[in-house]
Amino acid sequence: MVRLGELVMILDLHRQGLSVSAIARRVGIDRKTVRKYIERGLEPPIYQARQPRPAKVAPFHSYLRERVAAYPDLTGSRLHREIRDLGYAGGYTAVKDFLRGVRPTTPAGFEVRFETPPGRQAQVDFAHFRTVFTDEPSVERVVWLFSLVLGHSRMLWGRFVPHQDLQTLLRCHAAAFEALHGAPTEILYDRMRTVFSREDPEAGHIVYNRTVVEFARHYGYLPKACQAYRAKTKGKVERPFRYIREDFFLSRSFRNLGDLNDQFRQWLDQVANARIHATTQRVVSEHFAEERPRLQPLPAGPFQAVLRLEWRITRDGMVSVDGNLYSVPDTTHRRPVEVHSTASEVRILEEGHVVATHPVLEGRGQRRIIAGHRSAPPPPNSQTPRNGPLPGRSGDVVALRPLTFYDAVGKRLAADGAAA
Repeated sequence: MVRLGELVMILDLHRQGLSVSAIARRVGIDRKTVRKYIERGLEPPIYQARQPRPAKVAPFHSYLRERVAAYPDLTGSRLHREIRDLGYAGGYTAVKDFLRGVRPTTPAGFEVRFETPPGRQAQVDFAHFRTVFTDEPSVERVVWLFSLVLGHSRMLWGRFVPHQDLQTLLRCHAAAFEALHGAPTEILYDRMRTVFSREDPEAGHIVYNRTVVEFARHYGYLPKACQAYRAKTKGKVERPFRYIREDFFLSRSFRNLGDLNDQFRQWLDQVANARIHATTQRVVSEHFAEERPRLQPLPAGPFQAVLRLEWRITRDGMVSVDGNLYSVPDTTHRRPVEVHSTASEVRILEEGHVVATHPVLEGRGQRRIIAGHRSAPPPPNSQTPRNGPLPGRSGDVVALRPLTFYDAVGKRLAADGAAA
């Protein structure tokens, strides 16, 4: 193949009067080739396009198309991890470029970002999810994701819960603070009813739930409301919901709520908080390690605000609190009792005296019986959990029999002794 520079040299030497043989010796190519290009004149040489090498991602094109067709919102990083487990040895860019052609994106509008100093702010919200647990395949469940994101490092903590009432909100806050080993100086909330009782338009402010204010004072943070109709002011916690839904929740199966949270904690540790954040360009967990000393230390004891209720005892000696049943002793009269519910404990009082104390059960439809509350052992097919040892073994109880039975046994023993 003659290059353009060689072609120019051949024609120039030809114009100078050199023979074909001399030009061939000077350029170092065959005479027939020299003669061909002298006859053709100055034309750029024609090169054949190089055959592209097969892309490493090519064997996975059909898999990626099927996944995007079934779940259009799956993230590129999630799909990259999946095909890497299937043997893909290429980079993320090739996967992203292929997905761009299969799933074109619509450009979003520009947003103004604001950053907060370390330890200053966290953002909290709930998100709605629907799923079918494999333990109950015929029932679709609604679960809520409580999420707390630190504004500086973007450290993410969350938990799936069956409802979003006040007690659940406080328990999730306390668990998040324990996991982060501290609390921020302020938390930004959407205008959720569990945090804000009402809005006073005449005074120009909103009224906070008194229990939430006491809880915030206990942990030393200031609750703040995001601007009305401006959800993007709480975007650091809103955006992760879409990320969680697309990168974690879609196309997974869960046995029950506990399994869902176990998988979610693993995903947080290994994926979400181990990634390089797109905005900060820092590994989230490493960035949080620098922010952690700026969080406020936790108080010495747990928050003990009490929600007081009056409730009746059911026929089988149970009290219903937030959709779960808790036992009372057999000696308790069937009358209204007082229930004190905290973030972590349920106490049942009769005439001012505590008759039962239970840890709060997660979820709904569960029953908890303390073994000492029941004089009889549970039936063999009972699935209700009991706290503490069960009543005595079968050998510890003497069955009642008629006196004639014992008289017959005595005569038999006497006869055996005389024979010996």
